[in-house]
Amino acid sequence: MKVNIAVNLPIENHEVPDLREAVGWGRRDKDYPSLFERCNFWAGGRDELGKLVAFGYVCGMGLEHGYVEDIMVHPSKQKQGIGMELVTALIAEARQFGLGILTVSFDEHNANFYKTSGFTVSSGGVLYLD
Repeated sequence: MKVNIAVNLPIENHEVPDLREAVGWGRRDKDYPSLFERCNFWAGGRDELGKLVAFGYVCGMGLEHGYVEDIMVHPSKQKQGIGMELVTALIAEARQFGLGILTVSFDEHNANFYKTSGFTVSSGGVLYLD
């Protein structure tokens, strides 16, 4: 069944941590609900049972530049185009929001996904503080 991606869909505080855990990331329960209050907008999708299976968001100052963060799709739904739909929805919302630049950080093995999504792959750096 198709997963419909929606911008700013209602999400309960435990749902993103549950999805983060399913994809193998730390839950970061303390980030919710404050993430929804601080980011510019988010998008997600639910399966036929209403379970959150896709999520990502854009944060920043709300000026020209936004940062795409935490693009994730439940392992049972990966390789079905849902991630691409999610990123496409975030890009469309960024245009509506008035952003002129989007930046995303990713592991090297995800470079082709983001290039296919329209991003120019370039070098950068990440410093993990926790």
